[in-house]
Amino acid sequence: MGPEGVMADDNDAKSAAAAKPPAKGGLPIKTIAIVAVLMLVEAAAVFFIVGSTMRKPTEAKAGELHGEDEAKLDALVELPLVEDRFQNMTGGQAWIWDAAVYVKVKKRDEEKVTEVLQARAAEIKEGIAYIFRRAQHSQLKEPGLETMNREINAYINEIVEKTPEGASRIDRVLIPKCRGFPAG
Repeated sequence: MGPEGVMADDNDAKSAAAAKPPAKGGLPIKTIAIVAVLMLVEAAAVFFIVGSTMRKPTEAKAGELHGEDEAKLDALVELPLVEDRFQNMTGGQAWIWDAAVYVKVKKRDEEKVTEVLQARAAEIKEGIAYIFRRAQHSQLKEPGLETMNREINAYINEIVEKTPEGASRIDRVLIPKCRGFPAG
């Protein structure tokens, strides 16, 4: 085996390499197409399932309207209770108190409370006048009128019946004006 034998082995190796098919570098096109079609079918199925189980826009609007109506019924309304001048002589000197009293109620209770306030207007005015007459001068001069608010609230809650659930219909008593000046 001389140099020709070495040459023959090299030629055999070259011919064997040429006879092997070339190695493929990526996925076949058929596999890619099948995966793409499956993904599209899955996306379409999810779209239709979600679309069919979602609330319809008309149903959502009806629910929103119900919530808005509920919110309107829970909104607070101010009703005038009494606006007058009340005399107080507990401090040794006669004082006249010019006062306005309002109550805050929910809109749902407005009609019922208004009926009671109108039907018993004189009684309510007399009761509030009594509260002002027996109040201490210091209570009438409190910055927030806390004592007067508390006493008037308790008095009005006795007059206005509670809701069927047992809750008070009066949310709060407001005294926006309470100015005192010595009489005479």
